[in-house]
Amino acid sequence: MNPILKNILALIAGIIIGSIVNISLIMLGHTLVAPPAGMNPMDMESLKEFMPMFTPAHFIGPFLAHALGTLAGAFVTAKIAANHHLKFALGIGVWFLYGGISMIIDFPSPMWFNVLDLLVAYLPMAWLGWKFARVE
Repeated sequence: MNPILKNILALIAGIIIGSIVNISLIMLGHTLVAPPAGMNPMDMESLKEFMPMFTPAHFIGPFLAHALGTLAGAFVTAKIAANHHLKFALGIGVWFLYGGISMIIDFPSPMWFNVLDLLVAYLPMAWLGWKFARVE
């Protein structure tokens, strides 16, 4: 297969797999740590309204979703890519980092969570995904 096409497919696969892991863990997080009474976790306005009532336990699911989604996406991308495996894995990290930044802008989450999420859940997890893929 043409290396350019293979690298493009690797990026697409990483984004899709990472997104599936992310949303699955977000959904699972709502079942493990119940949202505040009256909140609809599928409604963004409800999420914004109830965010001040969240405890630190409510942020475990989102953090794990962001970190493990990025890890899975970077791993898949590094495994599939024809070359430049680390660069493509880190590209997945940047992709999800952009999503994390946009969530911080849209939702008033605590500063401790924002810092932890942005510093740990994206680029370090993308690097770890590359390491786990054992390529290059």
